[in-house]
Amino acid sequence: MNQFKTIPILAMMFFMLMVSCKDKDKDDPTPVEDAAPTVESTSPVSDDINVARNNNVVITFSEDMDPSTINSSTFTVEQGTTDINGDVVYSETKATFTPSGSFDAASEYTATINTDAKSQKGVNLEDNYEWKFTTSGSDENIEGVDLGASGNYVILSKTAINNAGTSIITGDLGLSPAATSFITGLSLTDFTAYATSAQVTGEVYAADMADPTPIDLTTAVENMITAYNNAAGRSETDFLELGAGNIGGKTLSPGVYKWTNTVTIPADVTISGSSTDVWIFQIAENLSMSSATNIILTGDANANNIYWQVAGEATLGTTAHMEGIILSMTGITFQTGASINGRALAQTAVILDGNAVTQPAE
Repeated sequence: MNQFKTIPILAMMFFMLMVSCKDKDKDDPTPVEDAAPTVESTSPVSDDINVARNNNVVITFSEDMDPSTINSSTFTVEQGTTDINGDVVYSETKATFTPSGSFDAASEYTATINTDAKSQKGVNLEDNYEWKFTTSGSDENIEGVDLGASGNYVILSKTAINNAGTSIITGDLGLSPAATSFITGLSLTDFTAYATSAQVTGEVYAADMADPTPIDLTTAVENMITAYNNAAGRSETDFLELGAGNIGGKTLSPGVYKWTNTVTIPADVTISGSSTDVWIFQIAENLSMSSATNIILTGDANANNIYWQVAGEATLGTTAHMEGIILSMTGITFQTGASINGRALAQTAVILDGNAVTQPAE
């Protein structure tokens, strides 16, 4: 009988031991290994085919990373097998690769963050993360803007050409649909279908002059608007929002540039390229050059191939010097002593104040 009494006691002791082990597990759990960090998003996104050539490359991680492990060794960008030089900065779960120069046009690049990158907890990425993107633009020379008959004029305007002081203008002037009376400050001498001025090496035309001037000017103004729309409509953007609109001190390579705001030039800008290269600057608001600033051409860059398409007003500060063709939807204002080697083509007025305006050599 004593043997049979022992069995329930042993069962009870085993049950109490199991409960005790479970309680101990609750008090002293086995640590769970930290999960590896992941890449939440990238900019440009994977397989993007329209990336501006001045874009940075950005990775956003799932958690805070160890900044010492986010560098040019762990975060790389390649074109084929060629490493792209650049700086890597980490802040607030984001790593940013800034290339030393602009990317090539219409080219594929591969960005990689490798497994040496670690989280703040010391956990490495589980696998290398790689993605590709393709830049915008063209790998061939872009075409210039056809000015049509508007290219016959160094100044062409629809509403007025007003001059103060003594200007030196080389090339023909045209005004339409406004009449001759809206050309002021040039002391015109009228002839049958044109006028002359001591300040103009060329001829001056207005819509109320004798035939064939009115129809010629109508065609020129229509061509000016077509040229403006052509420049504004170029969709293969090479450089987007460069300098957030402040391009002072920059050297600009050929291509299509686009800004959705005002562009300012507070310091000299260099335009560098060959005689066949083309620059198109698409500006959604105003263009403003500070006083005594210069557009400087290097290489064989040609002012005939530089187009400033301005949706707002273009203003050249006192003694500033511009190179290229200004196509303005509104007005163009030359402050005292400002100069241009190019053309001023405005859909409202051109305002002069003792300026040198010279049509570019072919």
